[in-house]
Amino acid sequence: MTSTHAFWLAGRQATGDAAFDVTSPWDGRVVGTVSVPSDAQVEEAVAAAYAVRDEFAATPAHVRAAALDHVSRRLAERTEEIARLISAENGKPMKWARGEVGRAVSVFRFASEEARRFNGGDAQRLDTDAGGQGRLAFTRRFPKGVVLGIAPFNFPLNLCAHKIAPAIAAGAPIVLKPAPATPLSGLILGELLAETELPAGSWSILPVPNDRMPALVQDERLPVISFTGSEKVGYAIMDSVPRKHCTLELGGNGAAVVLADFAGDEDLDRAAQRIATFSNYQGGQSCISVQRVIADASVYDRLLPRIVAAVEAQVTGDPGDDATDVGPLVSEEAAQRVEAWVQEAVDAGATLLTGGKRDGASYAPTVLTDVPADVTLSCEEVFGPVLTVRKVDGEAEAFAAVNDSRYGLQAGVFTHDLQTAFRAHRALEVGGVVVGDVPSYRADQMPYGGAKQSGVGREGVRFAMDDYTYERVMVLTGLAL
Repeated sequence: MTSTHAFWLAGRQATGDAAFDVTSPWDGRVVGTVSVPSDAQVEEAVAAAYAVRDEFAATPAHVRAAALDHVSRRLAERTEEIARLISAENGKPMKWARGEVGRAVSVFRFASEEARRFNGGDAQRLDTDAGGQGRLAFTRRFPKGVVLGIAPFNFPLNLCAHKIAPAIAAGAPIVLKPAPATPLSGLILGELLAETELPAGSWSILPVPNDRMPALVQDERLPVISFTGSEKVGYAIMDSVPRKHCTLELGGNGAAVVLADFAGDEDLDRAAQRIATFSNYQGGQSCISVQRVIADASVYDRLLPRIVAAVEAQVTGDPGDDATDVGPLVSEEAAQRVEAWVQEAVDAGATLLTGGKRDGASYAPTVLTDVPADVTLSCEEVFGPVLTVRKVDGEAEAFAAVNDSRYGLQAGVFTHDLQTAFRAHRALEVGGVVVGDVPSYRADQMPYGGAKQSGVGREGVRFAMDDYTYERVMVLTGLAL
């Protein structure tokens, strides 16, 4: 894993004059060296995508579907190799890295299926008024143009898949920018796409540094931007290109609500285990990880020690060890930020029940209570293995606590009551409500995205394809309907 990696320019491998090292957040070793495209090479990639856009939109569905099927199969065949690459560059424990590869396998398979059934057309009779007699409206979807996909570090394979696969399925060329901290997994997708018969120029994977991103964002030949990352960067992109279509999947501070009817010992054991696992998976570096637990007063005293015990049982250490549950954060700087936020909360009166210690890029799984509402930990996305627990009195107060946030990505509600589930679905200001589980559940084919400051638009293969395309109507005249 120490070779120099080429990037992918209009479907072929290329190298530039500069390069950078990708290092492991666990032990600092060099995982790989990645070549950086020059400005001229970026221009070549964008020009090629723009030039091929009409040809690619007209590519038969079976050609695009076959390519997506191929990538899905090849990912499955190389699961262990790719999982080790993810773990090495990202610090993700192997159990989660293997799961990420499995999800990417599904994303490309779902995209293949959608490519075969997308754009079948919708016919509408217009003779419902006299002026429309003999007329039929036929509506299809067509690509808006070339997609600029900007992926984050926390799911370096699967979130690249969520940019590339829907674009190919919809017939939209894509230029993908993987995260500079974790570009190797995205470049693997280039290897597999190069084995297909997709038109040259229909895809490029360019590991350009972040300071060169504004030029790509501003390029008028890239009318669609799909960004996953921080709220600050996402909205800065949208504000800079108000006439472009932007899909933004941004941050959250996911809440898990445990209501009074979820009170049996087995219920509370399960809730505590799920909360502990999914506040710490990926080192807490998931926008739907559990950051806040909101527990009804009737179950709080029995739930809290269970959560602490389950968090303390999380195995921390070497991400390459199959037994490890929690590895390092992506960098020591990220861990230092988490450390500072926790210390701020403790200084303001929060009670630290477990964790709160940093070792390099690793931060111990942490649980706090009595966290003041105005500290950073309460207001922002921690993106680390930190959990706060709060006591509330009843459903209404619990739902109000969930909504007392400028974020609204997903929420989990532990209840057995169907009426409560529907009230939660109506009341909670989030993009997704997961009943009977934590907010961290995501199926890659479902609509995924947020409300409020958690973004605009939706991922999930078919829903991303809708974002990448627009409806165009054709009216047929003089028909005997």
